[in-house]
Amino acid sequence: MRDFIIKFAQTIGQILSAPMLILFLLSKNKEVIILDVNQWIKRLDNRNKSTPDWVNLLYLLSIYQEFRNVYYHRIKQGDLVGFVLTQVFKILYKECPSLFIYSTNIGPGLFIQHGFSTVISAESIGENCSVSQQVTIGYNTKGSPIIGNNVSIGAGAKVIGKVTIDDNVKVGANAVVVKDVPKNCVVVGVPAYIVKRDGVKVKEQLS
Repeated sequence: MRDFIIKFAQTIGQILSAPMLILFLLSKNKEVIILDVNQWIKRLDNRNKSTPDWVNLLYLLSIYQEFRNVYYHRIKQGDLVGFVLTQVFKILYKECPSLFIYSTNIGPGLFIQHGFSTVISAESIGENCSVSQQVTIGYNTKGSPIIGNNVSIGAGAKVIGKVTIDDNVKVGANAVVVKDVPKNCVVVGVPAYIVKRDGVKVKEQLS
């Protein structure tokens, strides 16, 4: 009975969220949005993988405010009509109020695990990256971060200034990154240092 009630509530939520598909149909970024959807479903791992993309899209829009932030960001990129429409839809379909995405160059598959008190202001972000809550990716007088592909940034971490985080990097919770991080590394600490490189445990300072 409980599962039926949950399923029924989700179905009603998807029906109520259906008007947001208008934005998708008008968008120039359909392929990127679908890649976002696939990445979210993969990470959440609570959906039948044979479910059609548009059903998964409605599911995410109806349940996750953080996904709406990403969705609206995709819709309005380089599209004046999309920008105007997103402002209208935001009135009825609220996004996460404490998640701020300022970056204009973000690869497909961006996943936000909770959006509480999170600021994303990178020069660019690669494919299939994930950002947890209370993260700050911000600029200083020297510039903004460049984030590679398959980068994971843990809760409370800060990546500040003109630094490059290369592909396949994990930034630990509450770490502070102010220097470049090479690929295939795990970094932790304040300031951040490398604790794993290419799968091998190490203890190396960033340079």
